[in-house]
Amino acid sequence: MSLSKLLNFEKLHNIRDIGGMSIKSGSLIKSGCFFRSGQLADISQNDSDKLKNMVDTIIDFRSDKERQEKQDVIPEGVSYIHLPIVDSLTAGVTRDKESDKNIIEKLAVKPEEAKKYMCLMYRGFTEESAVSQYAEFIRLLKDAEDKSFLWHCTAGKDRAGIGSAIVEEILGCSREDVIADYMSTNEYIEPDIQFLTQFVKNKIGIQDNIVDDALRYLFGAEEEYIEAFYASVDEKYGDFDRFIHEGLKLSDADIELMKSKYTE
Repeated sequence: MSLSKLLNFEKLHNIRDIGGMSIKSGSLIKSGCFFRSGQLADISQNDSDKLKNMVDTIIDFRSDKERQEKQDVIPEGVSYIHLPIVDSLTAGVTRDKESDKNIIEKLAVKPEEAKKYMCLMYRGFTEESAVSQYAEFIRLLKDAEDKSFLWHCTAGKDRAGIGSAIVEEILGCSREDVIADYMSTNEYIEPDIQFLTQFVKNKIGIQDNIVDDALRYLFGAEEEYIEAFYASVDEKYGDFDRFIHEGLKLSDADIELMKSKYTE
């Protein structure tokens, strides 16, 4: 199985290089081109210096509200592009204060509802507004010359996870590896999940395993979530190949261009 590689940073969580992942032709995604992570608001100076030397462009998938509450630290000389995948408050996806409050009030003691809610959110990534933003994201990668990119949301799980899955699919990774790479997020954000869970339990005054289950569904990765995204793609486009061509507006020549740039 071929997965992205976790990188060692002081305060930048869940940052990975998807380079080295194998594709079905036998080639590999080039290292040092594509990185994914959580938000950059709390990074250290050492993290910033490290990013400056490895990334040309940062793409922020967060909402305006999230950006206002936690502004990215952008290293000097690095370009910044804002591409909000969802523009409304979305419990479990956007991590602004208002949606966190909604999580606590509505879903913290309802694990199965939390899971269903997240599946619905992942289906939302195939809505026209989200797809158009992902299409612009892919266009930026396609048209770049000798550039390296880091894309992120808040935890680096949902919006960044689907962005990574789309890139991996276009470049020719197996579906098995794409899903496994998505699921590996749980290992890397486990400390964050534990912290958030205990924080919420203390706030609502309920020390019960049902809260652990509900918040793990909200803040963690589940195979059902990415499968919900794929199912919605199939319903709307027929299959993923048509999604790439019709939804993301890529021609066969565009796909070959991306493979020539980003695989070896």
